[in-house]
This record gives sequence, structure tokens and C-alpha cells, in this order.
Amino acid sequence: MYSKITIAGHPIHPMLVGFPIACYTGTLVGFAVYAANGQQFWLNLAIALNIAGVGTALLAALPGIADLAFGVPRRSAAKTVGIAHGSLNVVALGLFGASLAIYATHWDGPATGVTPGLALSAAGLACTLGAGFLGWTLVQDYHVGIRLTPLQESDEQAVQDAQLIHLHRGSHVA
Repeated sequence: MYSKITIAGHPIHPMLVGFPIACYTGTLVGFAVYAANGQQFWLNLAIALNIAGVGTALLAALPGIADLAFGVPRRSAAKTVGIAHGSLNVVALGLFGASLAIYATHWDGPATGVTPGLALSAAGLACTLGAGFLGWTLVQDYHVGIRLTPLQESDEQAVQDAQLIHLHRGSHVA
């Protein structure tokens, strides 16, 4: 399951996802520091990073959608994980978009309150972290975006059909 949108054979989606993750994290930090000290710089930083995060998330979504639509087989476990990954990212985008809608007009003056920015960006970042976990599952367990060697390709169907091994902490028999 190799990525369909690449540059020189390298998948574009993983190249771009670091930008919204960093910007979303910076947005939350900006709101937190603004809440602590009330300095306009930190609110402006949160707003600017929120704009950049939303924009780069939209940009990163384009090759991600193409890879999911054209690179992951229908009715596969990878497709299910990919849809959950994308859905969590859409929720995160919505939360950061809502925060941006609230605070974009406060660039030149203090915000009426910082609680919505903190809550929305914290929830959005939590969704982004969950989506990142699922994205890594796509790479690690289902080899989405991985260029396989010929020997690995010959074993790929067996890998895709295998059940995942889950280790659980349980009671120990003495």
C-alpha cells in the first residue's frame, strides 16, 4: 500500500503533518501563557499559530485523502483505521477553526476570555494526538506509505491478513 501522492518516491502526507501538529501545540501554549500573564504577544502568537495550523492541516489533508481513497484497499482494516485517523483530524480542524473564529478579531485588543481558546485547543490537540497514533498504526501495522523490497512484497498479503498480537497485563499464575 504505497502512497499515491509522492515527491521523488517519498510520500507527501507524512512530510506535511508535522506543521499542523507543531502549530496546534504552539496555539495551546500561546493561550496558556496568555492566560497566565495577559500579555497581548501571547494571544497574537496563539492566533497566528492557529491560522498556520488550520492552513497547513488543510494542505496536509489533500494528499492524505488521496492516499486513503486510492492507496488503501476497500474493506480492509487499514481503510477502517484510515477513516478513523482522518475523522479525528477533521474534528481537530473543526475545534481549532472554532477557536480561530472566536479569537481572530482580538488581534489588536485583549480577548474577552481565554477559557474557550484553552478548551478548544486542548481538545483539538488531544484529537490530533489520537489521530497521530492511528496514523502511525497505518504505517507500522499496515505499511501504508512504505516502499517494500521484492521479498517483503511477496509476504505482504500474509502480513495484511495476520491478526495483531495484543499484550495485556493480567493476573500472573504463581
